Amino acid sequence: MTRPGSRPLLALGRWRLAPVFLAGALMLAAWGAAGPGLAQSASETAQPDSAIVVGEAAISDRQIRQRIEQVLGEIDGYGAVEVTVSAGVVRLTGVVLDGTAEEELTRIVGRVDGVVAIENEVSQSADLNERLAPAVDRVLDRGETLLVNAPIFLVAVTVFFAIAALGWLVTLRLRLWKKLAPNSFIAEIYRAVARIVFVVLGLVVALDILNATALLGAVLGAAGVVGLAVGFAVRDTVENFIASILLSLRQPFRPNDFVEIAGDMGNVARLTSRATILISPDGNHIRIPNATVFKGRIVNYSRDPHRRFLFELGVDPDSDLAAALSTAVEALQALPFVLSDPPVAAWIKDVGDSNVVLTFAGWVNQRETDFVKARGEAIRVTKLALEGTGVGLPEPTYRLRMGGTPEAAPQVAPAPAPETPGEETPLPSAASPDVAEQATEEAVDRERTAEDGATDLLSESRSTE
Repeated sequence: MTRPGSRPLLALGRWRLAPVFLAGALMLAAWGAAGPGLAQSASETAQPDSAIVVGEAAISDRQIRQRIEQVLGEIDGYGAVEVTVSAGVVRLTGVVLDGTAEEELTRIVGRVDGVVAIENEVSQSADLNERLAPAVDRVLDRGETLLVNAPIFLVAVTVFFAIAALGWLVTLRLRLWKKLAPNSFIAEIYRAVARIVFVVLGLVVALDILNATALLGAVLGAAGVVGLAVGFAVRDTVENFIASILLSLRQPFRPNDFVEIAGDMGNVARLTSRATILISPDGNHIRIPNATVFKGRIVNYSRDPHRRFLFELGVDPDSDLAAALSTAVEALQALPFVLSDPPVAAWIKDVGDSNVVLTFAGWVNQRETDFVKARGEAIRVTKLALEGTGVGLPEPTYRLRMGGTPEAAPQVAPAPAPETPGEETPLPSAASPDVAEQATEEAVDRERTAEDGATDLLSESRSTE
């Protein structure tokens, strides 16, 4: 019967045995690493590719053994190897440093003329001092080489830092780069590129002093691969950055221009390195990525100071349409803010169910007149002029026919002519076209003067596209 708690005790016993298993695994790993160094390796027969020579032309076994012993005597690590030759078959015994030396021994012996086969029975040395001696010698040799080359290395490092410092000092002169670049954003790019050029130049010169210019290709190749990977990872960011550069050079709009970009309308506040900021007529901030701005459709309503307004009015179908058009055109031409060149235009657009739709167009100088208020005032004046001459502006009329025997349609009395309006009420200043809305422009000015660290890429001195 299993006693209560026997399983936890068994598990505890297993955990106590874990160090024993770990020690055994390490011993097996050490055995595998040393391999034949702890016991003699099995005899392996190797056969060279050369033809076997017989007769008087064959080389004697003594000559083969002497030649092999002379060669091995000139190579470090093979002093403990014994060579015996019988009928061209070479038997190798003794001790070598490691498996690499054992394989190299077979290749060396196989190149000696007259060798028919090779029985490599050497074993690897189990002496820790002997196995560590070559590594220690290599470390000492490299340390000695480093000490010998330390002066030239210090010279190379000094030259690198001197060139890099020179580039840093050159790029600190911001005024110089602003003269070369169209705006501060491009100037910063010039400075960054100049710093990279100086650093790469210093690296090339330093590697040339060390006679290690071949390393430069590997470094640049690795940098190119890393740059390509990073470029794919931040593709949208790179696309916006490049679009910012192109937009800062092309300047498709000016600050405070009223534009439409990707369906959003507003006054341009700022062009940053990532986005274009608009202030909508409602005072909202709209941030559009520069890649979208560069590739999208831009409508600039402020580029030309002359802008046309349109509106429609429906008049009574029984009215004299020519007289109505003439009256409306005269009323529009009499407005002081409506330009005479281009002239006012009017035409009949459509015939509706209960009226005839007339369209009127006029031009204003939007830099002197508020466009929205000018259009509203033009509609008001035109409506009053038409009603003053007896032209009706009917509401839509619908006829409802009920089921059953059709009856004669009732006669509708014509609408009475409108009374002649009395003295006209003057417009309030809020509706006057001469008073422009300043709220949006003030919001743009606040955005442009905000101290949030963002760089404005728009320049008044550069020509627009």
